[in-house]
Amino acid sequence: MEALLEILEPDAPERALVQSLDPGRLPCHIAIIMDGNGRWANRRSLPRPAGHEAGVEPARTVIETCARLGIRYLTLYAFSLENWKRPRAEVDMLWRLLQVYIRRELPNLMKHGVRVKAIGRIDALPDPARRELVHAVEATAQNQGLQVNLAINYGGRAELADAFNAILDKARAAGTLENLRVTEQDIAGCLYTAGVPDPDLLIRTSGEMRISNFLLWQIAYAELFVTDTLWPDFTRADLLRAILEYQSRDRRFGGLAAAGAKAR
Repeated sequence: MEALLEILEPDAPERALVQSLDPGRLPCHIAIIMDGNGRWANRRSLPRPAGHEAGVEPARTVIETCARLGIRYLTLYAFSLENWKRPRAEVDMLWRLLQVYIRRELPNLMKHGVRVKAIGRIDALPDPARRELVHAVEATAQNQGLQVNLAINYGGRAELADAFNAILDKARAAGTLENLRVTEQDIAGCLYTAGVPDPDLLIRTSGEMRISNFLLWQIAYAELFVTDTLWPDFTRADLLRAILEYQSRDRRFGGLAAAGAKAR
């Protein structure tokens, strides 16, 4: 946490939030549904693309903050399979914004040792956006810090369908399809996030009380934090407050609280 404190001004209100964190109980994996860009723009009588552009700065802040805190994994819901239903002009603008963002942010990602992964049906992306994304993944592959999973052209149900089909394909290739029995470990090993711990904390901005087809398998025991703040207004302080709320909860994973622990 010292790496974060060193960039904060002495009188910055975020300092007190950082100093209130328990460094031994930080979430290993944070996932965020970045929602509210369109409403942010509408409230300012701006076109919807302006909201997406305004959402770039919070993403940069969250990535840097997690990197400096020592969080190991961060998954950002950037573009869902359902987002293709939006107006063509808006979708095209999102792909251009992705290209510009990755190109511009790559030096900063390298500076902080961030490793970029892409999860979703990446092959269906427009070629320019896909090439830029693949370049970022390859350029950061050897970094040892925070891993940022960009969920792009992603859907939780599609991920499960792809995992089941991968299991079937393996069984056919091995000649074991007739006696196939699938375990939870088999499914987890074929998800886009295979090898990554499940999220400890799921944050959703804009106040909507739904999961929106995001990491359906992985968030089975994630702590949920919903804020009314729209994504373009989401700050470092908002992230720190979400982590503090996470640390206040008693995670029992379906069991009982430890002896002597205060039930919540």
